[in-house]
Amino acid sequence: MARNIVISGGGTGIGLATARVFAADGDRVLLLGRRAEVLEKAGVPGALTRAADLGDPADVRGVARFVADELGTVDVLVHSAGGNGGLEPGPGTDDPLDALAHAWGINFRLNTLTAVLLTEALKDRLADPGGRVLFLSSIAAFRGSGSGAYAASKAALHPYAHDLARELGPRGVTVNVVAPGYVEDTDFFGGPIEEARRERLVAETSTGRAGTPGDVAATLHWLASPLAGHITSQIIQVNGGAERGH
Repeated sequence: MARNIVISGGGTGIGLATARVFAADGDRVLLLGRRAEVLEKAGVPGALTRAADLGDPADVRGVARFVADELGTVDVLVHSAGGNGGLEPGPGTDDPLDALAHAWGINFRLNTLTAVLLTEALKDRLADPGGRVLFLSSIAAFRGSGSGAYAASKAALHPYAHDLARELGPRGVTVNVVAPGYVEDTDFFGGPIEEARRERLVAETSTGRAGTPGDVAATLHWLASPLAGHITSQIIQVNGGAERGH
């Protein structure tokens, strides 16, 4: 039976790879993102699209109404929206504290607030039993990101997911987090990274290769399956062992 899948950040990278996996199963997919043109060009067969800033409560309310009208029930909610706050417009000031406040604020808006607002807006529509909520965290949540802001914004999803798992568990809804390491073929770095940096990131893995969006998508797809029905409140790392060191 086809399920209704809602994927934020579904137009590129991991979100797009995940959408394609579910669509290949015959599921009905709704792609959410800030850029309408990116969603429309995603090329996921049969997918619905809705452009919205998921850090804006008014936009999220609009998404909730759209979901109610077009889908009704949400079987799987995947939070792939977010990213590197360093690629967003700067604070427009040289004051170090203003710059710091901007960096932390934009990272939490991109990576934490978007996930929380969308979840709270849609959680009453989650299928029960059988609903799934899946968050995208990062290896940075375990070992830092250099600046602190991005890592902290991803780490903040972990306790929220644990609380949500306890809240929704009695309804038969599971909540899990997937934390990727270095993944190629995404827009996270804003373009190709220097070869020396890439080699260093790959060398940190035990598998000797970079991750792919498909690696993460396959993990999300499995966590959304009936086979994973007794797995909840977990953080699954998909990083080739890099978090453990090599």
